[in-house]
Amino acid sequence: MKLDSINVTVEGGLDFSFPPLTPVEQHFERQRLKDVGAHIADELQKIPDSLISGKSIALTVGSRGISRIEEITKALIDGLRNKGAEPFIVPAMGSHGGATAEGQTRVLAGYGITEERIGAPIRSSMEVVQVARLEDGTPLYCDRIAFEADAIVVANKIKPHADFKGSYESGLVKMLSIGLAKHKGAVALHDHGFSRFHELLPSAARLLLDKLPVVLGLAILENAFDELMELEVIPAEQIMSREMSLLERAKGSLARLLFTDIDLLIVDEIGKNISGEGMDPNVTGRPGSGLPGFESPNIQKIVVLDVTPQSQGNAVGIGMADFTTRHCVEKIDLGAMYTNAITATIPGPAKLPIIMNSDREAIAVALKTCNRTTVDNARIVRIRNTLEISHIRVSPALLPDVDSHPQLSVSGESEPLRFTCDGQLLKQ
Repeated sequence: MKLDSINVTVEGGLDFSFPPLTPVEQHFERQRLKDVGAHIADELQKIPDSLISGKSIALTVGSRGISRIEEITKALIDGLRNKGAEPFIVPAMGSHGGATAEGQTRVLAGYGITEERIGAPIRSSMEVVQVARLEDGTPLYCDRIAFEADAIVVANKIKPHADFKGSYESGLVKMLSIGLAKHKGAVALHDHGFSRFHELLPSAARLLLDKLPVVLGLAILENAFDELMELEVIPAEQIMSREMSLLERAKGSLARLLFTDIDLLIVDEIGKNISGEGMDPNVTGRPGSGLPGFESPNIQKIVVLDVTPQSQGNAVGIGMADFTTRHCVEKIDLGAMYTNAITATIPGPAKLPIIMNSDREAIAVALKTCNRTTVDNARIVRIRNTLEISHIRVSPALLPDVDSHPQLSVSGESEPLRFTCDGQLLKQ
């Protein structure tokens, strides 16, 4: 969309200097997995060859940004093929990619997952088969192509969800219940609302595991630096029990902003490759669902400056910000964003915040609207996105907090915010 210039009247104007920001490092555990291919090959030894050899196997790949996902997918394809299988990829991302087969294939290509690079077919369709019903009559669906395969391998990142809390959040259970269910199945479950997901998802997954030819799950865990930390092959019959333990492990590795109070949080970019809600509520404390359980600093105002190219215009999550810019909004594909929000039944993340002409104006207005705050004492944090928060920048008012926290340290000299002539903030 194209927006005209926006003229607002702000008492005292917007032409003032911002406090300089100092580079700060947040220190988190940093376990990393090196040899993906060898590790997956070893893990696959848990599964008898008789369950894999000679079978066509549908491998799920979703829309979440996962570290080294191209490498993981290729290694899993190779490992299955070495055990005599005929693997292929099925996009398993509910309504994402504009809820079209072509759109979901494009999402995969954005992560480097193409037939040429992976060496396996990608079979994308929005057609589903109803395979079961919950006790209340809610239908449960599965991608028809995956349903008709000899076997299914469910692969996904285990992580805290962006909208609710429970024993199962974002992982293999959700991939089975919603990702593989495509648009139709995602709508059926989201109609209940996120407040019931903690009970609906495991109930659905147990039924689906009983009805579908799932042979194994691949659990992917990342550390606080958005790096691959663990890969674990889980036999189908152990998925429900093992995922609960892995979710606790993932929660313990979650990166957070290690402050109590923040006046202004500047987020350089949001995106579907960063979080299901564009910016992770486990960092911001602002879930679109409004449900409790998301621990974060007290943040007065959030400014979002851009949306990632991988999101293909789906800027869902921008509604949880207070301010943004014309530059960002003009990149939005309203159809893709609205489809996602309507499917999830929470319109808030797709609403537009106050839009200013430039990054500089958006930051200035956000500071002006922070209560009990002056420019000199404002507690400002700037991050690239909610996945990359080991290296951040903070204003002078937060430096005493840095000095007193064992997981925080200054990592460079303070610098002023620098803008282009048209008010765009230069990348850090």
